[in-house]
Amino acid sequence: MQEKIIEIASRISELRELSDIGLETMAEKLGISVDAYKQYDSGESDIPASMLFEISQILNVDMGLLLTGEEPRMHIFAVNRKGKGTEVERRVDYNYLNLASNFIHKKAEPFIVSVDPRSDANFPSMNSHPGQEFDYVISGTLKVWIHDNEIILEEGDSIYFDSNFAHAMEAVGDEPAKFLAMVL
Repeated sequence: MQEKIIEIASRISELRELSDIGLETMAEKLGISVDAYKQYDSGESDIPASMLFEISQILNVDMGLLLTGEEPRMHIFAVNRKGKGTEVERRVDYNYLNLASNFIHKKAEPFIVSVDPRSDANFPSMNSHPGQEFDYVISGTLKVWIHDNEIILEEGDSIYFDSNFAHAMEAVGDEPAKFLAMVL
C-alpha cells in the first residue's frame, strides 16, 4: 500500500507544481497545516479519500487521475458491474471501491466502503475534510462518531453530515460493515 500512496503523492505534487500552486497555498485551501500537507505531498502520510477529492477540485482534475494516473473518458454515463470499480487502497481501517472513476467532471465521488471489525481496542482514526458526505449502510452494523456523537446505523440506515467535523466509522459486532459513501 505504501507504494500506491507514494504514486498518488507524486502525481499530486507534479500537478500542483504544473499549476504553480505552492505548498503553503495548497495547505491553506485545504484548511490544514503546511506540515500536514507536506506529509501528503511527499507520500509520508496517507491521504484520506475525501481529502483527495478536495485536492482534485483545487487542481481542477478528476480524482480518478490522481488515483490511477489515467484521465477519465466517460461523459454521458459510466457503468460498473457488481463487484467491479476501481479499488482504492487508502486507509488501513477502510477498503474503498470507487464506482465512478471513469466518469469525467463528477460533482461527487461515490464509493462502496467496507470496514472490518476491529481486532484491537484502539479508537479508530478520525478524519475530516471540506464538503459533505452521505453514507448508506448496505450490510452489517456501523458505528459513526461525529462531533461528540456516537451513532449506530443498521442495514438500510443512512447519515448525511458536514464532513468538516471530525468523524470515524467502525463495524460493530463480528461481521464487516459495508456502506455506500457519497463525498460531495
